[in-house]
Amino acid sequence: MKLINHIRPFLILILLPPLALNVLADYFPNSENWDISSPEAEGVNPNKIDKLMDLSFSDDATQAVVVIKNGKIISEKYADGYDLDSHGTSWSMAKSYYAALIGISLDRGEINSLDDKVSDYLDYFDDERSDITLRDLLDMSSGLDFPSHEHEKMFFQVDHLQYAKKVGVEKDAGEKFEYNNVNSMLLGDILFQATGKKADVLFEERILEPLDIDDYKLWKDEKGNVMTYCCVDMSARDYSKLGLLFARDGKWNDEQIVSKEFVDETFQVVWETPSRFTDYKRYYSLHWWVSKYDEESKIFNTSGKFGQYTFVDRENDIVVTRISKYAEQDNGSTQKWGIMKYLRWAGIENAIAIGRMLIASGTIESGSDVITPFTDEEGESYEFYVKYPEIIDSIADLSRN
Repeated sequence: MKLINHIRPFLILILLPPLALNVLADYFPNSENWDISSPEAEGVNPNKIDKLMDLSFSDDATQAVVVIKNGKIISEKYADGYDLDSHGTSWSMAKSYYAALIGISLDRGEINSLDDKVSDYLDYFDDERSDITLRDLLDMSSGLDFPSHEHEKMFFQVDHLQYAKKVGVEKDAGEKFEYNNVNSMLLGDILFQATGKKADVLFEERILEPLDIDDYKLWKDEKGNVMTYCCVDMSARDYSKLGLLFARDGKWNDEQIVSKEFVDETFQVVWETPSRFTDYKRYYSLHWWVSKYDEESKIFNTSGKFGQYTFVDRENDIVVTRISKYAEQDNGSTQKWGIMKYLRWAGIENAIAIGRMLIASGTIESGSDVITPFTDEEGESYEFYVKYPEIIDSIADLSRN
């Protein structure tokens, strides 16, 4: 069910709470350190933090949880064998990051409007897809062909962009929310046509460098196409920086990285979504999920396939990141499939299961025979999804008296 669409930013500004009154939103971490505070010092009941941590780590797949209030770390915890420098992989959390680059290009005049036709930037969309707008891609309502695997099969291809280019139309644009990975993969090509730079370069120059994030991987396919629908590796703290950027209206220190108008337009409710990973009711807008939207609090989040999240409660200046266990590889950030390329049509669950079996048996070596973001069964969430409603309520509870 579509709730809001094509609401202009100036209308949203009228409806939003006076976020500028949050006088505590003046601290930002830097590359040298991140201030560590206590829950009590930032006005949070420590028992509520304990509850959130207990819920999060009741799932053995949890690698790390970081809780930020007023820009400061008030709690963080890591599973055995991991620490504050350990990378996780984002999976689809990356969609939100690359969508922010569309907002920045909009701010800079490289893109005229979210209501521009995609065909204004991609000449191969001058066909049955010509009515699709940038907003349709970002709101996951493009109407592009939508198979049951949501185009996750694209992940196993040598050339992800070539795969995305060939996807045709199934229904009228703007008619229905469908979580389609092709929508996000096309963002990289749109950004390249608009700016002349690839999406990973833009991400580094326009977001990561200003935020003093310097330890990361931005994954590409075997043809060098940036995987803008998934796959950024970094620490839980650095994922939290990206959340804090949005919590602070797109501003970092004295620099406006992405306009407040774009953040305001992102942090609304556009689509009520069908169940995905959890039966808990969620919503969607401009490549962000919405897990709570009521008078008490509005919690938006990035979301990854195996239970990776950064939750942002902008009104209360709270950011919570939870990532699942990840075995990082040392051999670059460009995919190499080797013999596993023959699994690309096996079906997603089959391909994942067979790949895990081949790696576990030693038939292939992850990081050598195959190079790709990889979440083993140990990092695949279950309890976190079951307890998702409690976790969202616990995050909201951090700001209750």
